Amino acid sequence: MSLVIAIDGPAGSGKSTIGRRLAQELGLRYVDTGAMYRVVGVLADRHGIDLGDAAALAALCAALDLRFDERADGVHVIANGDDLSHAIRSAAAGQLASKVSVMPVVRERLVAVQRAMAAGAGVVMEGRDIGTVVLPQATVKIYLQASAAERARRRCADLAARGEAADLAEVTREIEERDRRDQGRAHSPLRPADDALHVDTTSEPIEAVVARVRALVAARQNP
Repeated sequence: MSLVIAIDGPAGSGKSTIGRRLAQELGLRYVDTGAMYRVVGVLADRHGIDLGDAAALAALCAALDLRFDERADGVHVIANGDDLSHAIRSAAAGQLASKVSVMPVVRERLVAVQRAMAAGAGVVMEGRDIGTVVLPQATVKIYLQASAAERARRRCADLAARGEAADLAEVTREIEERDRRDQGRAHSPLRPADDALHVDTTSEPIEAVVARVRALVAARQNP
């Protein structure tokens, strides 16, 4: 049976960094589902689509050709032939993603794509409903968490590295607002699966967290 690892958690908890490194170390495919929602949000914004317009969002998702390309400089997100890797990492793209992700038509379409990506192959898939909705039969489910203050600090550092100015207080407010939206939505809310293994990333360096998660995966595979 293929090894399927589901990683969930709030924005800034370390899902992408940890998931990508874990996939590399274990030789598995890596899928960042949050990037998919960011793509939909960015494309909707570019096309002037009202984020509450279910029909228009459904049409956008139905026509979406999305893939992840592994390259020497990292994973590139290609949507309808365009590389949106840079565009989807802005703070605005994160807010757009949170808003479109509450729309059932968007989640249903993207969940189908995500399950297809995981079919028949080992995968590390990260997001907010992987262990509960997308891949409930995953071999290992990890739920990452960190304080809002630390997640905001990380986000500001990421934006600064991209040359974007960021106000820590504003970023903290946005993260807390996104937490409320993600946890409170009616369709696939953010919550840990009942059998998820919880890992707090607030104070540990990435290398230590990756090693700890890898050990949890090994223990679950060989009880």
